[in-house]
Amino acid sequence: MARILVVEDEASLRGAVAYSLRRAGHDVTVAEDGERALAAWEEAPADLVLLDLMLPKLDGLEVCRRLRQVSSVPVVILTARTDEIDRVVGLEIGADDYVTKPFSMRELLARVKAILRRRELLRDELRRATASPDERILVGLLMIEPLRRKVFRDAREVTLKPKEFELLMHLARHPGQVFSAEHLIEQVWGYDALGDAGTVRVHVRSLREKLEEDPSHPRLIETVRGVGYRLVD
Repeated sequence: MARILVVEDEASLRGAVAYSLRRAGHDVTVAEDGERALAAWEEAPADLVLLDLMLPKLDGLEVCRRLRQVSSVPVVILTARTDEIDRVVGLEIGADDYVTKPFSMRELLARVKAILRRRELLRDELRRATASPDERILVGLLMIEPLRRKVFRDAREVTLKPKEFELLMHLARHPGQVFSAEHLIEQVWGYDALGDAGTVRVHVRSLREKLEEDPSHPRLIETVRGVGYRLVD
């Protein structure tokens, strides 16, 4: 059982999502606007946040931004299919992924299950890393400290959002190997190919902006046309 915060202003959808999650065994808190969402979070931090973008009082993008200042909790934005710009902005400010409306409850529950499973795997990995706290991964000009979740380029620390770090870690553990977007969705997001390749594209672009000397001509994270991405050693 996980504690899930559902932030949605449409009462019927909010009720349906909460009902389905509770039937699946989760502890669900709901909020109908951004201010109440942050208040609910302060009262009882959740294991997962499902966050609508178009909210009264405080929009979903601002809620996500504030959550990211204090937590790495998985945030999945709920957005209409036409809100592509907001969807991309949501990913860039720290949302882990998105689900487009209208969506089936079966799809949403599968996505929630995958996210929570991935979160537990990361906790297991952290526990194992605690046994070897000095572990460092060196790839080219990068140094990654998995336990502290820190990344350095040329000895300068680079701040990454949670999913950016996990994506970089996966690439760094297999330098030179090419991974398709579908593989990265499965391994980093844990969605069993339910995810959207656009999610990977946005996170790769963000990593390049933070790690490359010239993001428009990447030399660290390469795109292999028609195949996927690789981290150059």
